[in-house]
Amino acid sequence: MKHRVLTGIKPTGKIHLGNYVGAVKPALKLAESEEYQASYFIADYHGMTKVQDAEEMRNLSRGIAAAWLALGLDPEKVTFYRQSDVPEIFELTWILSCVTPKGLLNRAHAYKAMTDGNQQAGQDIDHGVNMGIYTYPVLMASDILLFQADKVPVGKDQLQHIEIARDIAGYFNKQYGETFKLPEHFIQEQSAIVPGLDGRKMSKSYNNTIPLFEEPAKLKKLINRIKTDSSLPTEPKDPDQSVIFALYREFASPEEVNMMKERFMEGISWGEAKAELFQAINGTMAGPREKYLELIESPEKMDAILARGARKARETTSPFLAEIKKKVGIL
Repeated sequence: MKHRVLTGIKPTGKIHLGNYVGAVKPALKLAESEEYQASYFIADYHGMTKVQDAEEMRNLSRGIAAAWLALGLDPEKVTFYRQSDVPEIFELTWILSCVTPKGLLNRAHAYKAMTDGNQQAGQDIDHGVNMGIYTYPVLMASDILLFQADKVPVGKDQLQHIEIARDIAGYFNKQYGETFKLPEHFIQEQSAIVPGLDGRKMSKSYNNTIPLFEEPAKLKKLINRIKTDSSLPTEPKDPDQSVIFALYREFASPEEVNMMKERFMEGISWGEAKAELFQAINGTMAGPREKYLELIESPEKMDAILARGARKARETTSPFLAEIKKKVGIL
């Protein structure tokens, strides 16, 4: 029996190298495996916690969909859908909310970071916190549990969401009988944390991202902004401590990576290293970039693909939700 794997990306900005390396690339690899039955989605309702402009949400959602398709996702081989097109997810979110202790959500990283920041600033503890942010982990648990996912590809900073989903599943199972699988996380260790322009995790929150489909001239400028140390061009450099090398190995062949590692250890100027990184990324993205731009100009094509994916998803979610509702006494 195939293992079920599920992952999603929020439409809160243009897809960047961190999204690609940390989520999309390993997910595409899983989609090609005969071991897995894959479901991938556009997490638009999750995105509403930050994006509250209708046109921006439409454009960002379609941009994420175009990115997946341009990078090689085959919608015939996987279940590819928009979260908002599967209403069972949101029914289950309420059901799960009714068995989820408030204390569990109080400890969620995103909420805790906001309340801690408010305390330090001398503001009301919940300043700027909407209920979408607070109940975000329950919606994520619903995403995962409704599809009975065995494995969920995540970065190390997302592990808590899987742990919370397991806890919520456990609370429900204890109250109503065995219903949900306990999902496991899946991490591609080498690229679990992708560094950005300043060396911190690549994130829209830090404004240190490199958009995946950036046109060549802008891509080169962004790569040249990557923070490096003050070592001289001829001095040996540690590839394991370099943002440039960490990104290069995700876009170059194994042979090229080995050669670049030797050049780092022998001494390579940062200018040369950045030029090599540009060539690797631009060469890999040239074809997908062209397809991405074509898809962006055909939003109706993407909407049709996502609608078919939603119908396919609901073949799983509708009967399972009916089973769940019977267990809680709604049906």
